[in-house]
Amino acid sequence: MQYHFITVEGNIGAGKTTLAHLLSKHFNARLILEEFADNPFLPKFYDNPDQYAFPLELFFMAERYKQLKEMIHTKDLFQSVTISDYLFTKCLLFAKVNLPDEEFRLYQKLFDIIHQQLVFPDILIYLHAPVQKLQSNIKKRNREYEQKIPDQYLFSLQETYTSYIKQHNIKTIFVDASNADFLGNEKHLQVILDALDKNYDTGQHYVTLP
Repeated sequence: MQYHFITVEGNIGAGKTTLAHLLSKHFNARLILEEFADNPFLPKFYDNPDQYAFPLELFFMAERYKQLKEMIHTKDLFQSVTISDYLFTKCLLFAKVNLPDEEFRLYQKLFDIIHQQLVFPDILIYLHAPVQKLQSNIKKRNREYEQKIPDQYLFSLQETYTSYIKQHNIKTIFVDASNADFLGNEKHLQVILDALDKNYDTGQHYVTLP
């Protein structure tokens, strides 16, 4: 394995955590998962986004920083590969959608101070799925506070993600996840494994699932 730090990203409901689990099992890798359930502001945010967006995003940034910082300082002798189901830059992307301009500028200053202390992944797997597919997955996993997420919110996040990916400098496997079923279809997982077996230039490299 030429990639020692692999990150899986995508919109809400894209299948990030499922794929990260499968990859970590395949590579016997250390797994870093977003601890979203520990954020006390998340259910409140979906009920009242204007009031709770800023503390929500601050909490997420602090928790993600803590996790990734520990990864840098803790070397595992038995696991040379690390898989995460989020990119730290996710903080800024969600904040851009959720915060008013003045709060976003303050948030960005804090982000810029923290971000330079972390390492970038060797490669990013971005799962791109249409909003209809995202909503279907969100309903299946049945987290109560997510059931009323509007399509427009998912569209806004999608646009923010794709805009970022077009301009960043991380090697990226851009996966059309419209029909993704990583748990039920072994061929879908194999496509990702085959993609990770290749060396890439910086930029986007598109992969379609069968």
